[in-house]
Amino acid sequence: MSDPLNGSRPAAALAGDGRIHAHVTGWGRYVPSQVLTNADLERMVDTNDEWIVSRTGIRERRVAAANETTASMGAVAALRAIRAAGIDPDEIDLILLATLTPDYWMPSTAALVKEAIGNTRAAAMDVAAACSGFVYGFATAQAWIASGLAQHVLVIGAELLTRFLDYTDRSTCILFGDGAGAAVLSASTEPGGGLGIELTTEPQGAYMIWLPAGGAKSPPSAETIARGEHFIRMEGKETYRFATRTLASTALESIRKSGLQPDDISLFIPHQANIRIIEAVAKGLNLPMDRMFVNLDRYGNTSAASVPIAMAEAVNEGRIKVGDRITIVAFGAGFTSGAVTIEWTADPARGRDADTAIRADDVHVRLPVDWDSVDPIPPALAELMARPSEVNPPLDDVVPGEPEPASQPLAR
Repeated sequence: MSDPLNGSRPAAALAGDGRIHAHVTGWGRYVPSQVLTNADLERMVDTNDEWIVSRTGIRERRVAAANETTASMGAVAALRAIRAAGIDPDEIDLILLATLTPDYWMPSTAALVKEAIGNTRAAAMDVAAACSGFVYGFATAQAWIASGLAQHVLVIGAELLTRFLDYTDRSTCILFGDGAGAAVLSASTEPGGGLGIELTTEPQGAYMIWLPAGGAKSPPSAETIARGEHFIRMEGKETYRFATRTLASTALESIRKSGLQPDDISLFIPHQANIRIIEAVAKGLNLPMDRMFVNLDRYGNTSAASVPIAMAEAVNEGRIKVGDRITIVAFGAGFTSGAVTIEWTADPARGRDADTAIRADDVHVRLPVDWDSVDPIPPALAELMARPSEVNPPLDDVVPGEPEPASQPLAR
């Protein structure tokens, strides 16, 4: 029987010992070039660098450009993951895109990414579990593969949160940033890959982190806009306390279901929300901080993109090697939480090669031809992005021009 990691089909034929394993074969990430530092925020809202760093660990975050969207960032990360996996985009059977900031309520952002990466055959859908979304998507992909329904599944976490922030609210605007990460899971009869899964939802915390308006309960209106109900709201103290306990317990349960102990885990990749939460989780698991991967100082909280960005960076930086066992764990609105323990089997060098091979400028998401968007950049960020910088690429051709008519008039 040929090796399923080299693209054999169908997955259901991979009987072997009766078990199909879901291996991570590709990973990738994308973050915008625009950096928003704590010093920048000091000029926008009543805060300061020392306060932000001491309470969150965040020093800067990334902000998407006017021509970037959740779909476009997700597509870049996806193509890098597919390149690292060594397969063709059309070999992907299922695309799962986790986000709380979709390009549109419909169609799904996953559908837009499918077209952008050149896939013609996959099913594609969005996953709505807030910051836990990528882990929920990973668990779903693992189940599809284990059941024989798919050979290769693409899981993406992508967020454009800076367009949903109130830049007069210093409790939220300092926390979030934009970006995307992705992973390819592939079927194999070889041991390894995804192991124990633990997912939870506690709806009693549903309104601790939420976006009040824009859905069916409170559709957009002049009144909801005037009341600022399209910005993220959060009860920080209660959320952080619950997050700390839940991250630790969810990670432990995933490890237990894998037949392992915390000491067996080479690296934990937690949701990058707050350094105090990560430090508390490490203490709760009786582990040193060097077993926790941290990059929130550079990106802030990127919600569903947080874990896949961190995982891709950890691999590319040499923190994860073949044979290592890692645990990804996240907590988000809902309240949701999720953890998956993974035995790593892929060559880490493939991710670095993919980052070089896939250029963001070469990836495009098709726009509608009969509708022209308003500028989505908040005024405070527009002013910042207009300032001179060390790199000033020409922008004349970046933003699409006037759309063509949806249809041509009939000839008479």
